[in-house]
Amino acid sequence: MSDVQIHPATEADVPLILQLIRALAEYERLGHEVAATEPMIRESFFGPAPHARAVIARIADQPVGFAIWFSTYSTFLSRPGIYLEDLFVLPAWRGKGIGRALLRHLARIAVEQGCGRIEWSVLDWNETTIGFYRSIGARPMDEWTVYRLTGDAIDRLANA
Repeated sequence: MSDVQIHPATEADVPLILQLIRALAEYERLGHEVAATEPMIRESFFGPAPHARAVIARIADQPVGFAIWFSTYSTFLSRPGIYLEDLFVLPAWRGKGIGRALLRHLARIAVEQGCGRIEWSVLDWNETTIGFYRSIGARPMDEWTVYRLTGDAIDRLANA
């Protein structure tokens, strides 16, 4: 879509980022898990030690989607990488090339930074999105299983 504009998020976008996070969570049937607040987002993206980056996709100044990512590192490649935490296009704007434009933007950042890979996760029920990712050449890492520590489990391990 040629009229989509993608720009780095600014601190003024914090309320919009939270709004898009909530919309994404509802789409993923995980709205009950959103704990993010505007102050948390401000600190995470624009604080003294930012943890993540974001871009906003707009058409005619109307926000239509976003991507959030952070840096990773591959010991085998000995190069940095990008982990795409979230890519979301509002439902009314899907199928218009906005997701592809966001991924292209991220790929260009990866090339500029000398990254060896871009990785992300997708919910296994999201067949439409899986098909889209396959169409751009992404492949699932079936031999890997994601593990996660959260909340009390982190505290127990840290205090063991």
